Amino acid sequence: MRVIELHKSVTDSNDRDAAVLREELESKGILLVNLMSSAGSGKTTLLERTIKDLKGRTNIAVLEADIDASVDAERIEAAGAISVQVHTDGMCHMDAGMTRTGLEAMNMETTDVAFLENIGNLICPAEYATGASRNVMILSIPEGDDKPLKYPLMFQSSDALLLTKIDTMSYFSFDMEKCIERVRYQNPRIKIFPVSAKTGEGMADWETWLLQQLEEIRKR
Repeated sequence: MRVIELHKSVTDSNDRDAAVLREELESKGILLVNLMSSAGSGKTTLLERTIKDLKGRTNIAVLEADIDASVDAERIEAAGAISVQVHTDGMCHMDAGMTRTGLEAMNMETTDVAFLENIGNLICPAEYATGASRNVMILSIPEGDDKPLKYPLMFQSSDALLLTKIDTMSYFSFDMEKCIERVRYQNPRIKIFPVSAKTGEGMADWETWLLQQLEEIRKR
């Protein structure tokens, strides 16, 4: 019997493609942010608020990834940003090749920050590099404070966490301190921003961090 040891990741080829795409975008001064979360956490609502808040300060484009429909892309365009909808034909994540195809269909000439609104789930998107310079995830208050225990890779692979819908805290049994402790256990370096896209609370801190990341890649 032969035993073959596979030491390379099965996503090794995708990782190389992602690195190439990341370098290309950063050389043009474009920050690509991979935005991940479960379905219904408020990704599109957060993007709408971010686009409106940063209008006149930075140009934002959004690549909307869904299995079907185009309602999110329509909302983003209504908020004032360039948007392209991609359908993944049942795939539960975006990879580097799919991301490149979507971005090539988008007018990026004046773009500063491009968001990839990834497919809504807390498993697959964390496993595939997209070419993004930053990975950002959303956890909404209604989802509960136990998610860092159940989906560790998502928290480990993210540079920032947005705890959204904090305006609903009084309606749910959500322990903010315990949640943050669990997140820090998985990823001590992650930036955490409690926010409400509805009321605007905490949004300034998140938006300041976002602009700092753009400035950082442009200094390289």
